[in-house]
Amino acid sequence: MAATAFDASVVPQAPEDALFGLMAAYRRDTDSNKVDLGIGAYRDNNAKPWVLPVVKKADEILRKDPDLNHEYLPIAGLPDFITASQKLVLGGDSPAIKEKRVTSLQTISGTGAVHLGALFLQKFYKTNSERTAYFSDPTWPNHFQIFSNVGLQHKTYPYFSKKTKGLDFDGMYGALESAPEGSIVVLHACAHNPTGVDATQDQWKKIAEVIRAKKHFPFFDTAYQGFASGDLAKDGWAIRYFVEQGFELCIAQSYAKNFGLYGERAGCLHFVTSPASDAQSTVTRVASQLAILQRSEISNPPAYGARIASTVLNDPQLFSEWEANLREMSGRIKEMRSALRNKLEEFGTPGTWNHITDQIGMFSFTGLSEEQVLKLREDSHVYMTKNGRISMAGLNTNNVEYFAKAVDKAVRATQ
Repeated sequence: MAATAFDASVVPQAPEDALFGLMAAYRRDTDSNKVDLGIGAYRDNNAKPWVLPVVKKADEILRKDPDLNHEYLPIAGLPDFITASQKLVLGGDSPAIKEKRVTSLQTISGTGAVHLGALFLQKFYKTNSERTAYFSDPTWPNHFQIFSNVGLQHKTYPYFSKKTKGLDFDGMYGALESAPEGSIVVLHACAHNPTGVDATQDQWKKIAEVIRAKKHFPFFDTAYQGFASGDLAKDGWAIRYFVEQGFELCIAQSYAKNFGLYGERAGCLHFVTSPASDAQSTVTRVASQLAILQRSEISNPPAYGARIASTVLNDPQLFSEWEANLREMSGRIKEMRSALRNKLEEFGTPGTWNHITDQIGMFSFTGLSEEQVLKLREDSHVYMTKNGRISMAGLNTNNVEYFAKAVDKAVRATQ
């Protein structure tokens, strides 16, 4: 037999995914007090996965539908889901929708949307300078891999200030101002992952100004609409503002967090073109090419998660119940932020902790060092990523004091 064509010099062993490795270590830990603050999935106050009540209702409706089948969806996805997704992210009165300047495809959740958008840009987006995608520092780690895999180079712009544990707005603005004209700028629409730090509306307006001045291409990643603040319109404000300002852009939309449909992989990629006499022609051509890319990769998207979301999004009563579910999730997260900050301040833990409540959404960048994070894991069986990010959803009334005491101990021990 011939030797393999894929020896270690050709195919080296890849490192384990850090987050999934952390999850595996947590599962192996037998300590009764262990705390999982790594995974980015909502948990209820008993640390259990929560199926949204409105999702249960939608599931029941689907199961009783005599016409339900398992036929292929169209290449672009479930039409009612796509239309409702456009209205959700852009607003029902969006000028882009009214003027038919948007085309959308159902994707394999937000990851698939980012990939499809990046692949489209790699193939068709031409600039006078070398094409580069700019990500916030830090960002969701998968952004780097997705864009690299389609052959787009990337750099970062300053985002998180270690000093204030807030937004480094001046650094971000300056980097976008000095970036080559026509760069791709990837923006987190709300509940920035991993920091939980968002720009204010006034800051978003200034960001839009510099992106317009440098003719950059905005690419929004929105995974937490409604989950961040409990208000769908508030969480969608930045995207809607950019569209109202006439930007041409892409939006990657996920339903994993705000519907709890993590494993069902429901999402959308939206392409919006600028107002122009040939806008509809542009959208038609872009849609045709996106369909070809989609066909070559997945043929057509999975149906179940899209049907669940579509059932809720297109029924006013269920939609209202979904909004209540969103307020419940975001409300519990906010309560845990307040509880954690209060405990750390009560214990007199060295440092300042106002950033815990200043930040928003699923994650908080605690400011803990890698040494402190590892000490928390060794001494207190607390599992979190090395950069100090915690999933606030992993905290509850049963473990928040335990975690605060563990943080206090680790911080004092490493001073």
